[in-house]
Amino acid sequence: MRHRKAGNRLGRTMSHRRALMRNMASALVVHGKVETTIQKAKALRPVVERLITMGREDSLAGRRRAATLLMGKEPVQRLFDDVGPRFADRPGGYTRIVRTRHRAGDAARMAIIELVD
Repeated sequence: MRHRKAGNRLGRTMSHRRALMRNMASALVVHGKVETTIQKAKALRPVVERLITMGREDSLAGRRRAATLLMGKEPVQRLFDDVGPRFADRPGGYTRIVRTRHRAGDAARMAIIELVD
């Protein structure tokens, strides 16, 4: 029974799933959009929304917390200098998922997750 076990496991181990989310969140913060499968995009959305909320107010503690979830210095700097202030007056809903195509190799449904605005 899976009682009270929320979230999509994506067929990966916990460490692999965490690394996947960190990499995709970093890419989304740096580039503004990422193309991936629909299920990965839906799993990524809450992670990125939490990060952007954290980036709205610049503090050393916030930067350190974000650094544990992002890969490298550039995404952290971009989050607090560009992305966070851009959404300072928006009360949530920072990302959009747009369904695009079927992937040629395995016919997986693809989507683009992007920052709104």
